[in-house]
Amino acid sequence: MRILYFTRDYTTHDHRFLAALAETDHEVACLRLERRGHQLEDRPLPSKIEKISWAGGEAPFNWRDFPRFYMDLKRVISEVKPDLIQSGPLQTAAFLAARTGFEPLVSMSWGYDLLINAERNAAYRWITRYTLNHSTVMVGDCDTIRQKAISFGMVDDYIVTFPWGVEIEHFTPQEYPVPAGKSPLRERYGWDEDTFVLLSTRAWEPIYGIEVIARAFTEVVKERPYIRLLMLGNGSQAGLLRNIFSQAGVQDQVHFPGQVSRADLPNYYRAADLYVSASHSDGSSISLLEAMACGCPVLVSDIPGNREWVDPGVQGWWFKDGDSGDLERMIIRTVDEERGRLPGMGKLARSLAERRADWKKNFPELINAYNLAVEVNRAN
Repeated sequence: MRILYFTRDYTTHDHRFLAALAETDHEVACLRLERRGHQLEDRPLPSKIEKISWAGGEAPFNWRDFPRFYMDLKRVISEVKPDLIQSGPLQTAAFLAARTGFEPLVSMSWGYDLLINAERNAAYRWITRYTLNHSTVMVGDCDTIRQKAISFGMVDDYIVTFPWGVEIEHFTPQEYPVPAGKSPLRERYGWDEDTFVLLSTRAWEPIYGIEVIARAFTEVVKERPYIRLLMLGNGSQAGLLRNIFSQAGVQDQVHFPGQVSRADLPNYYRAADLYVSASHSDGSSISLLEAMACGCPVLVSDIPGNREWVDPGVQGWWFKDGDSGDLERMIIRTVDEERGRLPGMGKLARSLAERRADWKKNFPELINAYNLAVEVNRAN
């Protein structure tokens, strides 16, 4: 099968999908809608993936470019002659593909497109409904996304749901790759066994509730001065976060490693006692799955996507979305009352990741979605 993989930008997730597709017998050509201000993935396209040059892919997407991109996409389709197009997110790349009338079209939801963008305004609601109504099959990563797609008119039988998952052999607990013992990262920071380490890996953007974590931590550390916070990443709220920590006088208790490579990322999960995410919207969060695969218990916002993965008191806990006071209370409760249970909870988190979040086991579901789309298209 010849597949045209049409995505918004080139991210770590795109690289993972394309690398897996490159190992199949399918011929895959990749089309990129835009290039945003910073490179999201520094690894090149897998060698077997054909890069398509066209009118887009070199600058941020702007709706005024839509007519030009539409015409050039039709040219690309005519020249590439794909048997199937996979495209997402729904309101940009997938919408463009849907407008060409090409079938079969496998639309892929990236989570935020259905959970946030679809409800932005009347225009986005129309675009979302149009794209789904012109998709042969839709792929999503959790039941929350599935139900949202159904509410916009997607037929349930034509939705394929599977968590994108993580590389289980890469994201492992401390005892898997090396003998159990002290974390090298904790030793580097000079943290002894009494130090309690919180870890945040989400981008510093409003949707991820990073400010909620910052405000909760400034209160927690007043009562429990031995707690530390690792805040990976960067983003538009960098100034706000640093101001919160500075005003509270807790700069020495917060550490900013910056953007961490995929190779080093497991070491940060292994060094943490508790992974924290205050995201206001998520499907199956890859960061959450990485933490669980590394045997790190989790404390996450009470939103539908997280509820599909975390059973309170088993792999971790929930706190009220957007409520820094509740997050503060849950952190203190974990430190004071639940700390002894954390190693066992970490093992349960790892076990769940092995059962449900193994990328190698989950990827074949994408091929199943392709086959379903081809069958439905032939039947019609």
